[in-house]
Amino acid sequence: MKLQNMFKKTSRKGYISLKESRPEVPEGLLRKCNKCGAAIITEDVKNGYYICPKCHGYFRVHAYRRIEMLADEGSFEEWDRGLTTRNPLEFKGYEEKIQALKEKTNLEEAIVTGKIQIDGNPAVIGVCDGRFLMASMGEAVGEKIARAVERATKEKLPVIIFACSGGARMQEGIVSLMQMAKTSAALKRHSDAGQLYVSVLTDPTTGGVTASFAMLGDIILAEPNALIGFAGPRVIEQTIGEKLPKGFQRSEFLLEHGFIDKIVERENMKEELSQILSLHRMDGSRCEMSKEAQVQEDAVVENHQEQIHKHRSAWDRVQVSRRKDRPVGADYIDALFEGFMEFHGDRCFQDDRAIIGGVAYFKGMPVTVIAQAKGKTTKENIERNFGMPSPDGYRKALRLMKQAEKFNRPVICFVDTPGAFCGLEAEERGQGEAIARNLFEMSGLRVPVLSIVIGEGGSGGALAMAVADEVWMLENSIYSILSPEGFASILWKDSKRASEAAEVMRLTAADLLELKVIEKVIPEPASYTHENLPEVCAALSGQISRFLEAHTQLSKEELTEKRYERFRRM
Repeated sequence: MKLQNMFKKTSRKGYISLKESRPEVPEGLLRKCNKCGAAIITEDVKNGYYICPKCHGYFRVHAYRRIEMLADEGSFEEWDRGLTTRNPLEFKGYEEKIQALKEKTNLEEAIVTGKIQIDGNPAVIGVCDGRFLMASMGEAVGEKIARAVERATKEKLPVIIFACSGGARMQEGIVSLMQMAKTSAALKRHSDAGQLYVSVLTDPTTGGVTASFAMLGDIILAEPNALIGFAGPRVIEQTIGEKLPKGFQRSEFLLEHGFIDKIVERENMKEELSQILSLHRMDGSRCEMSKEAQVQEDAVVENHQEQIHKHRSAWDRVQVSRRKDRPVGADYIDALFEGFMEFHGDRCFQDDRAIIGGVAYFKGMPVTVIAQAKGKTTKENIERNFGMPSPDGYRKALRLMKQAEKFNRPVICFVDTPGAFCGLEAEERGQGEAIARNLFEMSGLRVPVLSIVIGEGGSGGALAMAVADEVWMLENSIYSILSPEGFASILWKDSKRASEAAEVMRLTAADLLELKVIEKVIPEPASYTHENLPEVCAALSGQISRFLEAHTQLSKEELTEKRYERFRRM
C-alpha cells in the first residue's frame, strides 16, 4: 500500500462510530438530579423515597405520594376536596392560573387534608404540595387547615402537617395574611383541648407559613437540609449587604439554634411518627408494681437509711460525686427507660447539650425524662459544658415539662451539675430569669414530678430541676448552696479550706434526709461505676414504680397542694 493511501478517507460503511452513536433510552426512564447533576433512573428514585441514589439529595414529594408513604394501606380518607379559592381581590388572570394548575397537577388546592392511620394510630394529616403555586397559603389553604384542625379537636385526634411553602399568596393580598392568624387560632384551641400537633418542615418552608402553623408544633420535625426561615436568603443578603454563611436557614442550622426537635430522614419518617403517636395515645397508661415487689424494694431502701457508710467524710463524698467514671444522666435514661425519644431546643436561641430530655416509656407508661448531662470523656464534657446549663437549657427543660403537663405525663429529672453556667453569654440571655421561671412553673405543674440527685447538686442550677413532689439522692451524691470551694472562699477567704467547709455545709444525702430536705437515699456500692449501674438501677426502678403508682392516683389539685406544703415547711 502506498504511503498516501494510509491517510486516505474511506467509506464508513461497516463501521460503528462510538463518538456519534447515542443509546436509545425509553422516554422518562432517566432524569438528571438537579442537585448533583448525575443521571438517575426515575423508577429507582420513586421506589427510594424520592431521594437521589447518588448524592442523597431530596426531591420534593407530591402530596398524595407523601400520604401513600405514611398511611396504612387503604386508611386515607380525604376531606374538603372541593374547597377552592374565590379570588377575593378579583386579581386579573388568577382564576385562569388556578384552573390551569388544577388540570396540570390534579389538585384542587395547594394542600391535601384528611384522616389516616399510621401503624394503627389514627391522625389528621395535611400535606402541602409545592407544584401548586409553590404551596403558598391563600384563603382556601388556610380554610382547609382550620377545618381539619377543628375536626381533629372535636374527634380528639392528633394533627400532623407537612409544610412546604413559599409563604403567603400574593394574588390574595391581605386575605392571605389573615390565614396566618386563622390557622394559629385553630391550633391554639386544639392545644387547649390537650391534643397533639406534630409539624414536619420540608424544603422549602418560608414566609407566612413559617410565621404561623409551621412553627407551632408540640413537636417539630424537619427533613435534612430543608430551607426553613421567615425571610428568604436572597432578601436577607440584599437587606444586610452581606453573603450568608453556608448552611444558614437549613434544618441543621435550626436544630443547633433550638427551633426544632429533630431531623428525620425521609425513609424513617413513618416509624418516627408512629412512635410519637403511640407515646401520646390517651389510653390511661399506669405504672403498676406488685405489692410483694413494692414491700421488698421499700425494705431494701428503708433499711439502708440506717446503714449508710459512716466512715466516709463529707469531703470524701464530694470527691466521689465528681468521679469521672461515675454514671451520668444518659446512663440512667438508657438503663431505666425504653424507647427514649430525645427532643431539642428552647425555641428561642439554641439547643443546650448540658441538658438532655424527651419522652420514653417506664414499664409501659409514657413519661417525660430530663437530665443534666455531663460527658464521659474530656471531649464530651466540653460539648456539654461540664454539665453546667445555660439559660437555653433551663428553658428547654421547662418547655418539656409544660409539654408533659399538657399530655398528663409524669416528669422524672436527674440532677447532676456543679451549678448553672455563669459566663458572659449566660448573663446576656438571662440566667437568673430562666432559673426563677423554672422554680415558679415547676411549683404548679399539674403532673407528678420526681427529681433524683445522681452526682453533684450545685446551687440554684440544681434546684431549677428539683422543685418536685419528692427529691431523692444517691448515697454519695451531694446537694448544697454552692461548692465547698466557693463556700470557703466567700466565708473564710480561703478556698483551700474546702474539705472543712464540706463538713460544715451538711451537703451529704444522710444530712439532707435528716434535715427533711429530701425523702429518700438510694444505696450505691462503695465503688460505683458503669459496671455496677444495673445494681443501683434495680433498686431505683422499684422506687420509681412506687412513686408513680402513688402520685398518679392524686388529683391535680392534691398534687400541687402537697408540693406547695412540702416547700412551705422548709
